[in-house]
Amino acid sequence: MRDELVEHMRSESMPQEAVEWYKRNLEYNVPGGKLNRGMSVVDSVEILRGRSLSDDEYFKAALLGWCIELLQAFFLVSDDIMDASITRRSQPCYYRLEGVGNIAINDSFMLEGAIYHLLQKYFRSEPYYVHLLELFHETTYRTEMGQLVDLITAPEDHVDLTRFSIQKHAFIVQYKTAYYSFYLSVALAMRVCNVPESYTLNGRTIEPYKVALSILLPLGEYFQIQDDFLDYHGTPEQIGKVGTDIVDNKCSWCINIALSIANPEQRKVLDECYGRKDTEKEAKVKAVYGELGLPARYLAYEEEAYQRLTSLINDIPEPEPGTDSGFLRRDVFTSFLNKIYKRQK
Repeated sequence: MRDELVEHMRSESMPQEAVEWYKRNLEYNVPGGKLNRGMSVVDSVEILRGRSLSDDEYFKAALLGWCIELLQAFFLVSDDIMDASITRRSQPCYYRLEGVGNIAINDSFMLEGAIYHLLQKYFRSEPYYVHLLELFHETTYRTEMGQLVDLITAPEDHVDLTRFSIQKHAFIVQYKTAYYSFYLSVALAMRVCNVPESYTLNGRTIEPYKVALSILLPLGEYFQIQDDFLDYHGTPEQIGKVGTDIVDNKCSWCINIALSIANPEQRKVLDECYGRKDTEKEAKVKAVYGELGLPARYLAYEEEAYQRLTSLINDIPEPEPGTDSGFLRRDVFTSFLNKIYKRQK
């Protein structure tokens, strides 16, 4: 994929210096993550088809997976600039590389543009091509909506906990994370497998895309709440980083739960200490979290979320074994849920 995108730059008569710059952009920003989002497209297509994939089916599913990774790279490069972040995936943020700076803004646009070049080249003749375009455009727009709410709710340089709420947290994580990290990969797989807008099975009319959304948005919210809790309660050895949500004034699940149940004295500590670059004040916030029993509240939330999601998944009617694509299958969702339930990193 990288070589093909680089060759496309050459075919546009780009100067060699620009071609090399673009190649570095791709190599630095696209690989290096866990690739879970991209691999989920391949896994979901295989589950929906109910059999092993042909070489062409695998290629197209994997290509869509790499398109999601390009989208992720576009988000991360631009997000790091907005947040003035220092490192990403254990290396300096791309914009901080010597000679890059604000050129990274345009480079992020080019990562996004690569998605549509690949879609046009490999899927233009497919009947679901427009659905793929709409999914990428709509998901990008929703992610940007979530980013906007996040940026204006919790700026690092202005702490105001009255802006926080559980409802706002839910909106941010669903729009900023759940749509592109969970729904997009499954919806792309469903389109490739020709799953229709609705079908009847076992006497029930199913609207599979609405069903998928009703499961994957709360699943994405659960995933982010896990991240929020691990940032507070996990050790650096366990999660691979030092948690910074408290000092960075993040609108996390932990602070929102604490704000909803704190007494006036505890609230005063939170107002005075949250979002400050001070280890003693960070420790005071964590002490309030301990007083409020946040670990036990998280465990109760996790169990409730797991049971609720399992119930939603089990309500999906299953087609007969051996049936090819065209129907939603429970394993698409249980594979996600089993990967993240009780995770510790």
